[in-house]
Amino acid sequence: MSELLFSFRWQDGVDIFLLAIGIYSAIQLIRGTRAVPMLIGLGMVYGLYFLSAQFEIYTVNVLLNYLLSWSLVLFLIVFQNDIRRLLTTVGTGPLFSPRDRMAQGQAVEELVKATAHLASRRIGALIVLQNEVGLNEYIDVGTRLDARVSRELVTSIFLPDSPIHDGALIIQHGRITAAGCFLPLTTNPNVSKTLGTRHRAAIGLTEETDAMVIVVSEEDGTISLVREGTITRDVDAATLRTTMQRLLIE
Repeated sequence: MSELLFSFRWQDGVDIFLLAIGIYSAIQLIRGTRAVPMLIGLGMVYGLYFLSAQFEIYTVNVLLNYLLSWSLVLFLIVFQNDIRRLLTTVGTGPLFSPRDRMAQGQAVEELVKATAHLASRRIGALIVLQNEVGLNEYIDVGTRLDARVSRELVTSIFLPDSPIHDGALIIQHGRITAAGCFLPLTTNPNVSKTLGTRHRAAIGLTEETDAMVIVVSEEDGTISLVREGTITRDVDAATLRTTMQRLLIE
């Protein structure tokens, strides 16, 4: 024991620290996603592989060895959206300047009012708030606006007779950038079949980016908040305001 302590270098401490950060970050990335049950299943397959080798069950061992040789490729295919989201956030710094944060604060209040109004009238809406990952590829297919966020404008965009009510409204730096934008639908098989296109688009976008999405259901007027591929249903105005302030302003 004493020999181990004397041979311990400061580089070993840094190595352990960085490894711990990496493991913690990986756990935070996959927590609450479809990756957890899939990794558990993969671990069970590896366990069966080692047991088959230990007890000399050769046919099963050969088949599992062939399957596991493709595990890295399968991992990259299945988790491509999660990996892309992780890589796009590496090296990004604080996005908002003090002026941007002030605009975000004003936008939050107007959005809460607009969302509550739309929900009370059961008017469907899909509102995206960009964070650090850019959304230009979705903005380019929509109608550019570049306008200050206001309850009246947001409400008018989603009225059924508005020519740009279909699709999403995207907000950057506290300003409305575009409307009528089409978002990628989620391909996660665990998403509830009862969710409509708006909710699936919100989940799909947040699986690929760090954006926050507000969804108003036209069926029952409920408000949903979506982040990191996870949807929170039946959000009230107070919770919506608090969450947006915490994630976008602080």
